[in-house]
Amino acid sequence: MSTTDEARATWLTQEAFDRLKAELEELKNNRTVIAAEINARREEGDLKENGGYHAAKEEQGKQEGRIRQLEDLLRSARVGEAPTTATVVALGTVITVHFDDDPDDAETFLLGSREISSTTDLTVYSPESALGAAILDHKPGDKVSYEAPNGRTINVTVAKLEPFAG
Repeated sequence: MSTTDEARATWLTQEAFDRLKAELEELKNNRTVIAAEINARREEGDLKENGGYHAAKEEQGKQEGRIRQLEDLLRSARVGEAPTTATVVALGTVITVHFDDDPDDAETFLLGSREISSTTDLTVYSPESALGAAILDHKPGDKVSYEAPNGRTINVTVAKLEPFAG
């Protein structure tokens, strides 16, 4: 599997995977509670003016969306330790980039799933982000351009790579 193919998967530590799996199970188990709440609110009468009913339906929609998100994420997850060496930008590497328009402006971050961000003090960029996608498979010293969400072209230099220490 190439590094680019691996980036299409979601890299998670075992701790993050277990936490997300537990969250998914809790949300699935809570479906009956939400359904009971909706039924109770429906029994109160006129649905047009029933704020409790609409709030319960909205909560159900949010919960189902999170369930789908977690199922997709866990289905594509690649669980394990971060790489022990870092020669090219890949999932599980800590990258330092310098912004070419201000060489003193550097940013260090982990390339991985945002779901892992609660387990580290590092900023986490996904490989699907503009910067993450642009630097994937690059080496220290490589200059890369990417388009920011505001449409501006940003030039960076990959300065340093190291494996994620967790």
